[in-house]
Amino acid sequence: MIKRNRRVFSSRQVSGFSLLEVLIALLILGVGLLGFALLQTTNVRFTKSAQQRTIASNLAYEVIDLMRSQRSMVGYYTAITYGSFDAVTGAACERPVESSPTKLMERWRCDVVKALPDGKAQVSLQANGEVTVTVRWGDQHWETDVAKQVTALSVTSRL
Repeated sequence: MIKRNRRVFSSRQVSGFSLLEVLIALLILGVGLLGFALLQTTNVRFTKSAQQRTIASNLAYEVIDLMRSQRSMVGYYTAITYGSFDAVTGAACERPVESSPTKLMERWRCDVVKALPDGKAQVSLQANGEVTVTVRWGDQHWETDVAKQVTALSVTSRL
């Protein structure tokens, strides 16, 4: 008969083993929760940036639709330049009673300033009837360099 040498561990030798397993499990759980928190933070930043892009797109198409509805006064809308947003005040942001292009442009400028951080826009009309609306805003969620914090969206359409 072959005798097998079986080592029997005493309770003294095994006493710290369960504690070590629990500590490793807690460490893995902590790293996982930290990763999940980072994922949530990144998700919030992506969502905010996507929301601002959607708002910019809607604003660009809104001014193009205004131009289409008043084709004879399209030239007025080319007065929308980046510099024209410096003069936007609260008084100009009231709902216009009249629908002249000047009042509609003032209201649209107010919408851009209110909806987007550091929001500005520019409208340019080409000779072939194409209009380009460029909306830009500060997207401070990603960049620490001030020069790279500006995001722009351009929409070109034929009137």
